[in-house]
Amino acid sequence: METLKIKTEAPKKKQSKIRISGAEAIIHCLLAEGVDLLYGYPGGAIMPVYDELYKFQDKLTHILTRHEQGATHAAQGYARVTGKVGVAMATSGPGATNLVTGLADAQIDSTPLVCITGQVPRHLLGSDAFQETDIIGISTPVTKWNVQITKASEIPEAIAKAFYIARSGRPGPVLVDITKNAQFDEFDFSYEKCTGVRSYNPYPKPDIGAIEAAADLINHAKKPYIVWGQGVILGQAEEQLKALVEKAGIPAAWTIMGASALATSHPLNVGMVGMHGNYGPNLLTNECDLLIAIGMRFDDRVTGSLDTYAKQAKVIHFEIDPAEIHKNVHADVAVLGNSKDTLDLLLPLINENQHKAWHQVFQEKYQIEFDTVIKNDIHPTKDGLTMGEVIEEINLASENKAVIVSDVGQHQMIACRYAKFNQSKSNITSGGLGTMGFALPAAIGAKMGAMDREVVAIIGDGGYQMTIQELGIIFQHQVPVKIVVLNNDHLGMVRQWQELFFEKRYASTVMVNPDFVKIAEGYHIQAKRVSERKDLKATIQEMMASDKPYFLEVKVEKEDNVFPMIPSGASVSDIRLK
Repeated sequence: METLKIKTEAPKKKQSKIRISGAEAIIHCLLAEGVDLLYGYPGGAIMPVYDELYKFQDKLTHILTRHEQGATHAAQGYARVTGKVGVAMATSGPGATNLVTGLADAQIDSTPLVCITGQVPRHLLGSDAFQETDIIGISTPVTKWNVQITKASEIPEAIAKAFYIARSGRPGPVLVDITKNAQFDEFDFSYEKCTGVRSYNPYPKPDIGAIEAAADLINHAKKPYIVWGQGVILGQAEEQLKALVEKAGIPAAWTIMGASALATSHPLNVGMVGMHGNYGPNLLTNECDLLIAIGMRFDDRVTGSLDTYAKQAKVIHFEIDPAEIHKNVHADVAVLGNSKDTLDLLLPLINENQHKAWHQVFQEKYQIEFDTVIKNDIHPTKDGLTMGEVIEEINLASENKAVIVSDVGQHQMIACRYAKFNQSKSNITSGGLGTMGFALPAAIGAKMGAMDREVVAIIGDGGYQMTIQELGIIFQHQVPVKIVVLNNDHLGMVRQWQELFFEKRYASTVMVNPDFVKIAEGYHIQAKRVSERKDLKATIQEMMASDKPYFLEVKVEKEDNVFPMIPSGASVSDIRLK
């Protein structure tokens, strides 16, 4: 068993040239970029790099995942909680293809990753050599940039460019594929960080005219409404968002990727939008006279039917990526740029206001939702345990300070609905791709990136089994992450749709599960199972008080549904409370 030690000191930049192999150059490049932790899985085509890693163990921590997909998700969790670039590494062929799901997840959720893959020697490219695959062709649609290196001398410039592209502008994943000959060959190494790429403009210069037009609309609106997304967190604009909300008195709601940018308890934080979001924030989208979108991309799960979405409102779109402007929803005013910069320019132009009557409408809708849905989710009177009351107990035991890492399914929607946050970068989930199996490795990465914070993984019994092997990391390194599996013995979200829209034909959604507690104990992780309400509070308190890894299985109601719900393709006005 190993005790986790992560190096935090930044290496000094190398100024002079040294003659080294391509493999050693890769390590020096990573150190120059401030990397102190990476995830991966060795194999033949990347073995020279692993041999060099062995020599640099005092400067660079490598975490052996049990599957390459786990490496990408762990790197994502690390990146999301720290704001740094996550790094993953794999060999050629199946090692590289196993990274693709994580790359796609990071691409749609704007997570900065650099993935390094080994490749067969240059003279074997295109010959169908053992473990050769065209990872450049495969990964092109799911990366922000990718490149194949066939000469050792190409390594420094390519890796410098990779880190710059991954972290700049709208972040995303980059893949660097390096042939084995390039890893062995020697060259005169020097490293210079990348500060720009021709024709790539990651930070559009704000248009003062657009900002003035936005301010004019905000100052004259009677029912303004903010919906913010992850762009606020990525742009480090949390304080600017709070200042805007408070100065203008505007009700503000969030997408699941934007959760935690503004404290859950803030009086102008009105809740979550989207298919399983809150009643008022969804319904009142079609009653506001001004919709202010900040760092969000109008995803279909947020908008429902575009034909009926906010047609009565003027739309202001604050966005760093020009490709998102007018893509789904036409913006009357588009403000390009980093959200921190653009909101800083906007704030002096905004009049103080309160909009008390408009905010009261949100409160009235919340009361309807509380009476119909929320109180039954978090304070149930029936015998069976609900997912909502588990999240509520975690809130209480953690004092709303935990990082919540959720997988995909009913438990994800419940976690996003009921988890309470008072610190940014506290909600980590797979938003756009909806990757089952994300949470366990992502929680490991998040905990390694924030050892001073409690990290709780909320996972369903289905998604948990997709990456359950990553318990090996927790055992090997004693990563003190808390794992909560909400077990309803079903693929719950699919079952819910089958009940509501497929006449209760439960095709392939019943799960015959193993003994999760015994599996956790097999990895020498403290584990308990709760199936009765009388045991829930004390067990969660015990889990949160532990300074060691802890696994908790909670047996919850099998046929509970998540409401409110907007049926797929319906209008946000068609949101159902039951």
